[in-house]
Amino acid sequence: MGKERDPRDMRDDAGPAGAATPAGDEERFDIYDERGAHLGTAPRSEVHARGLWHRSIHCWLARRDGGRKLVLFQQRAEGKDTFPGLFDITAAGHLAAGETMRDAAREIEEELGFAVPFEALIPLGKARKEAAGTAKGLAFVDREISGVYGCVYEGPLSALTLQREEVAGVYEAELADMIALFEGRTNRVRAAGFRLGTDGAPEDAEADVEAASFVPRPASYYSGVFRDLLLRL
Repeated sequence: MGKERDPRDMRDDAGPAGAATPAGDEERFDIYDERGAHLGTAPRSEVHARGLWHRSIHCWLARRDGGRKLVLFQQRAEGKDTFPGLFDITAAGHLAAGETMRDAAREIEEELGFAVPFEALIPLGKARKEAAGTAKGLAFVDREISGVYGCVYEGPLSALTLQREEVAGVYEAELADMIALFEGRTNRVRAAGFRLGTDGAPEDAEADVEAASFVPRPASYYSGVFRDLLLRL
C-alpha cells in the first residue's frame, strides 16, 4: 500500500496491558502517541475533539465472478455523522478500549451479515489517517492507525444483510477499473449492487462512481489496497 503503510507494528492479537472499557454510556478508545505507544484510554467524544491517535480496522471484500475480479465497497448511511452517503471501505470500525483486531473483526458481520474467522483475513498492512471536519456542528480531528485486511468473499452480493443504521448499500466494480480510477487514468467507473429502500428491503442499484464519491483518503491508499487485492484473487 506504499505511503500508507505504517512500519510501527502494533500487535493485532493483543491489546494494551491492563486496558479495559470502564462502565458508562460513552464508548472509550485506547489512545496512543504518534509513535504508537499506548497512553491510556479516553471517551470517544474527547478522542475526536482533541485529535488523539486511536485504532480502527479496515476490511475490504473481493470476489471472483467468472473471469472478473471485483472489489466490494459500501455506501455510508445518510444518517452517519461524518461523510453520509459517500462510498467507503467494505466494513470498518473503531477498536474499543482493550479490544484487539481479532475482536474488532466483528464489524464485518455487524455491518454486512457475513461471518468470517479472523484467520481467514488477509493482512494488507497498516494505514495512518489524519482528517478534520465537523459533525453535528462540532469540529473534530480524526487521527487513526488502522489495521487493513482483505477477504475473499465467495457468495453473491444478495447474500449480504446490511446494518441499516450504518450502511445504505453495497456495490462492486472491477479491481482493474478501480485502480485506474485512483491512479487518475479514468474519471468514473460503473458499479452495480443493491441499496436498502425506504422500507428496508434491498433494491438492485447501479452507480457511476468517481474518486470524489469516496471518503477522503490519499488516492495511494485506495490504489494500493486494490493492487494488493488483485494479486490475491
